[in-house]
Amino acid sequence: MDPVLAVAALSVVLGALIAFIFFRNYILKQRSEVQTIAKPELHSDPKKQSKPPQSISKKSHPKSHSHASDKDSNKRHHPLDLNTLKGHADSVTGLCFSPDGHNLATACADGAVRVYKLEDASSKSFKFLRINLPAGGHPLAVAFSDDASSIVVASQAMSGCSLYMYQEEKPKTANDPKQQTKLPLPQIKWEHHKIHDKQAILTLTGATSSYGTGDGSTIIASCAEGTDITLWHGRTGKVVGHVDTNQLKNNMATISPNGRFLAAAAFTADVKVWEIVYSKDGSVKEVVKAMQLKGHKSAVTWLCFSPNSEQIITASKDGSIRIWNINVRYHLDEDPKTLKVFSIPLHDSSGSALHYDRLSLSPDGKILATTHGSTLQWLCIETGKVLDTAEKAHDGDITWITWSPKPIPLGNEHAVVLATASVDKKVKLWATPPVSSS
Repeated sequence: MDPVLAVAALSVVLGALIAFIFFRNYILKQRSEVQTIAKPELHSDPKKQSKPPQSISKKSHPKSHSHASDKDSNKRHHPLDLNTLKGHADSVTGLCFSPDGHNLATACADGAVRVYKLEDASSKSFKFLRINLPAGGHPLAVAFSDDASSIVVASQAMSGCSLYMYQEEKPKTANDPKQQTKLPLPQIKWEHHKIHDKQAILTLTGATSSYGTGDGSTIIASCAEGTDITLWHGRTGKVVGHVDTNQLKNNMATISPNGRFLAAAAFTADVKVWEIVYSKDGSVKEVVKAMQLKGHKSAVTWLCFSPNSEQIITASKDGSIRIWNINVRYHLDEDPKTLKVFSIPLHDSSGSALHYDRLSLSPDGKILATTHGSTLQWLCIETGKVLDTAEKAHDGDITWITWSPKPIPLGNEHAVVLATASVDKKVKLWATPPVSSS
């Protein structure tokens, strides 16, 4: 045989042998990695299968959204954690208590609004009314109108944002027991589409027009992600006011409890406040610029009014909370006054101050509930002292917080509770921390 051909043949054989050894080791390594990944799953399967009674129990009670085992584990997690409302199939983006506090409406990205009956906040299960929005719409926020039977829903679809007002129909034959056991579903009483130039709605809030000559109707404020804020008459759906913040981008807006003021937190450090002026017949006459709150050094992320509508609490990215007195004669160019300034008691790993995403003041005006991400914190509004903190109140960012406007049943007692919503598909109810007298 030609020596050259022999060398070539030997090289081919050696190359094939080396390639075989290499690919064999590679395949064995990959198989080992697959086995190490699969083993934890195999070990976890018996654990999942070891609880069939619990899963069967859940299926047999489809409307039971809180169970004793869940409640006990929550209590171990944090002592103020009272209960969890489950059943949502996606992020919960909005919350609102009815005026009497006995109903809690939730807006969920799964396309439904749920109205829970809070007969007992410590109950193991809650009855609820489910409202499915028109196809293609996803609820963003909810606000009760004049009573617990009327609710306004902000919805987003491909074509833009819409507002719907749902209202429960009263049974025609109230004396018929069969009619009472099955009430008709809420019907759409009014609707508006492609509002705010198709921009997303950030917040939807309502208040009773009890100031001045207001007739007690509910006024709803929808705040868009641009600079647009629109005021609506809750019962009729009529547009009663419109303002432009001219601040590049809104963060949120809300109405004072007495329906007198509209305030917005936006891209800048200043907060703009407008007065809603009512005619003698109780209707909204005009919305005029009233005052501007100047003092923060960075954007205001959230604000809320005091129960008496005379103060505003603001949180800013400058790491501070400010309490403002807005009960001033602004018509005579009297400026609002800063009453208190507190440092936000949250810091990141490097020690830098964090800001709050949400604020909500308790009905008695004593406790300020705040959030940052999944952290929930309660502050004494008088001293700024931290009353309690739940570092991981939810398994994801908190999207909304609100207090019950009145005490609701809690076992053998009545108590004001805080409700929180999150991207973790849950709504939680929290007890009120004690405020020390010192």
